Amino acid sequence: MPENAGRPGRQDLKGEKKMELVKGVRQTETLELGELLAEGMCGKTVKVNGAVHTIRDMGNVAFIILRKREGLVQCVYEEGVSGFDLKVVKEADTVCVEGELTRSDKAPGGVEIRLGKLEVLSSPAEPMPLKISKWKLDTSLEAKLNYRPISLRNIRERAKFKIQEGIVRGFRDFLYEQGFTEIHTPKIGAKSAEGGANLFRLDYFHRPAVLQQSPQFYKQMMVGVFDRVFETAPVFRAEKHNTKRHLNEYTSLDFEMGYIDGFEDLMAMETGFLQYTMKLLAEKYDRELKLLGVELPKTEEIPAVRFDEIKRLVAEKYDRKIRNPFDLEPEEEGLISRYAKEEWDADFVFVTHYPSKKRPFYAMDDPEDPTYTLSFDLLFRGMEITTGGQRIHDYNSLLEKMEKRGMTDEGMEQYLSAFKHGMPPHGGLGIGMERLTMKLLGEDNVRETTLFPRDLSRLEP
Repeated sequence: MPENAGRPGRQDLKGEKKMELVKGVRQTETLELGELLAEGMCGKTVKVNGAVHTIRDMGNVAFIILRKREGLVQCVYEEGVSGFDLKVVKEADTVCVEGELTRSDKAPGGVEIRLGKLEVLSSPAEPMPLKISKWKLDTSLEAKLNYRPISLRNIRERAKFKIQEGIVRGFRDFLYEQGFTEIHTPKIGAKSAEGGANLFRLDYFHRPAVLQQSPQFYKQMMVGVFDRVFETAPVFRAEKHNTKRHLNEYTSLDFEMGYIDGFEDLMAMETGFLQYTMKLLAEKYDRELKLLGVELPKTEEIPAVRFDEIKRLVAEKYDRKIRNPFDLEPEEEGLISRYAKEEWDADFVFVTHYPSKKRPFYAMDDPEDPTYTLSFDLLFRGMEITTGGQRIHDYNSLLEKMEKRGMTDEGMEQYLSAFKHGMPPHGGLGIGMERLTMKLLGEDNVRETTLFPRDLSRLEP
């Protein structure tokens, strides 16, 4: 019997190759930007792949700028020295280059590659629709969204979503440290936690169903299982708004925690998340922050003030009549944030004790005044980015509140069953990821910080 017979990955007697063993991530010859910037690399021959971001032809010399996942790499073509014809390369080609790494104060990162070889891996079928190599895309938001996969190749546009990654990373990492369990809940349900008319309704195998406005029912049920849970997932609102702050699908950063002493525990946990995340961004996303000129907000301490009190203070200071005693208007949110900055030098402000009339049925009423709830919103630089509060955990109290509101338990039997069999005191919140990113980056429209927005008119790309 031949020595190699029957061995994986070897030839059998007929010359047919048998199965191979995959042993994990392959090490490649090509280097990333971080590896190029490592000490001792200059003077070495390196191999790098990337997309041609732009070409600056100076005659005998040309600069080919490659776009990598971590940033830009400058390559130098020298006529008669580089072993290829510059004419074979064009913008948006993906290439693999080889050459000597040298220092250059004018190059991104302080290094450049003196090109010896270049291989074109792929070429575009038609010219680029946008000038993505410009520092700032000189085009409308509509054009950026129509050509989203292309516009995001601009390094400043791309940086927004690296920072957004940092926000979600901070949320996850911090809550893991605090003993939370990550859950994944269904987005199709029989009934919504929030209720109201702004629901996407659908036919589910001849049964009525809705797209969930939040994971509220499920995360509350799971508090009875894990005590502390969180989720990062899409939610759906069939709101016929066409404003700079509304989306019909957005990503909600949700958590729910049991055995709380009061809703203040929730605000403290969110403050901890913000502190952790801003530190993470400063340490790990410094390149993107500098690229976009972002100044991180103060999170050492966040003021908390009652809903009715802050409305009165803002009305008095800015001579504004209170038009809606049960909710905050967008203009009021802006004035409250302005007040918090002027009076307390605060970028964030918690507004607590919202009227029961404007909160869902599961919100716990304030025992001292049931017209208000043990709930809150967090405002950041003029906009609400979080809604949260303590929930009713007693089964009979929950039924009583539903009865007062004329609600039935249809479609909520499983939700109520969790309370029927005992639930701890608990509460939670939801953070609008796109809104938080928008205000952090100083953008004017939430679509700027939404990867592929869904609104009244947009279902593509």
